[in-house]
Amino acid sequence: MKSARKAAMTLGAMMVAASLALTGCSGSGSSGSSGSSGTTKTVTQAEIDKAMNTPTTLTFWTWVPNIQTEVNLFEKKYPKIKVKVVNTTGGSTHYPKLRAALQAGKGVPDVSQIEYDYIPSFTQTKSLLNLTPYGAASLKSDYVGWVWNQVQSGSNVWAIPQDSGPLGNLYRNDIYTKAGISGAPKTWSDFAADAATIKSKTGSYITDLPGNDMFQTIGFFWQAGAKPFSYDGSKTVGINLNSATDQKVVSYWQDLINKNLVATDPDFTDAYYQGLAQGKYASWLVAAWGPVFLQGTVKSTSGDWRAGDIPQWTAGANVSGNWGGSSDAVMATTKNPIASYELAKFINNDAQSTLDLANQQFLFPTTNKTLTSPQFTNQSSAFYGGQKVNQFFAGVSKTVDKKFQWLPFMDYVNSSYANTLGKAIADHSDLKAALATWQQQVVTYAKQQGFTVK
Repeated sequence: MKSARKAAMTLGAMMVAASLALTGCSGSGSSGSSGSSGTTKTVTQAEIDKAMNTPTTLTFWTWVPNIQTEVNLFEKKYPKIKVKVVNTTGGSTHYPKLRAALQAGKGVPDVSQIEYDYIPSFTQTKSLLNLTPYGAASLKSDYVGWVWNQVQSGSNVWAIPQDSGPLGNLYRNDIYTKAGISGAPKTWSDFAADAATIKSKTGSYITDLPGNDMFQTIGFFWQAGAKPFSYDGSKTVGINLNSATDQKVVSYWQDLINKNLVATDPDFTDAYYQGLAQGKYASWLVAAWGPVFLQGTVKSTSGDWRAGDIPQWTAGANVSGNWGGSSDAVMATTKNPIASYELAKFINNDAQSTLDLANQQFLFPTTNKTLTSPQFTNQSSAFYGGQKVNQFFAGVSKTVDKKFQWLPFMDYVNSSYANTLGKAIADHSDLKAALATWQQQVVTYAKQQGFTVK
């Protein structure tokens, strides 16, 4: 699913952009702390000024289409700094390339895009530069609280947030109306009742629950208040995938699967896209990057879609989860830490750069300034019946639970999911039993890797 999500986000940005017309370091070194753990002295303004006025070339690995637009703004502000952008295309290519370069000790970029759930795996190997000595902690108030918590651990800041994916419900207003339903279901109980009505009156499934998409499932856990993972930054992890809350979530979906009220098709496939276009699914429980992706994928359904809140477990509550999102991190091996940090900061904190990322690359923003900018929020979309979808999801972003952590081996967690809970979803078998097996496999793996499991 990891590669599917990146591919979907990149493809969506490319498709909409088209329809609306996406080595090592060089230069002299600069002072400051390096290495991923511990901090040395705080970098002074004089050191920053010197570094940013010294001819330097940085290498930046990313999968964001056309990010050269934002890099150009940075180079205009700092003409002595040149940036070589390497588009790694995301998916299954980015992290293997990065890890291979780190293992070889050469060809590592100065700055790399890294998803939030991958940050612990790189801090665990001491591959990221702690950005606190460079002033990163002072940026905290510029970002949505839960997003900032994804890049900070204790006093260490490991990256600068770039985009996020608060969950909502994109639904087919025409199908809902045909079924006699007005608006998105308020609660999960309503969602189940509406699923039966929609299937009976229209033949559509209310949604698709793909067995190949762990991070959507984790987003549902997040929204329900589960805390399946914790990590102390060293050798102790918490693994709680089989909690009462997680069991509640999978039992809910088990009931809908058993009643044939939700589809269980793999997502981000041609068949899936056809299902979205042809009304097989009446809604898509998806992140804030979904609206742009959908708009570029099923153009023939323009005007039929609306955005609503994800259903709530408790009536009157207003809580969301997250699915996706990434940051830009400075690699610990860089010979130019100050310039590298300033690049990561500028792209993801400068007002014009972040607005361009939102409006041109269609990345859902993480800074409070962009989330409240009329240039972002006031856009209405004919595809969504004139609704201001950006404004809607900007409000959703404020409702995501702030405390959610990841393990330093999410690759294994994902592969284990595919063979346990994901397989059970696809096979329509026992989800609670699969959840327990998933828990057991991840705990066993953690112990085999030398972690203490609490």
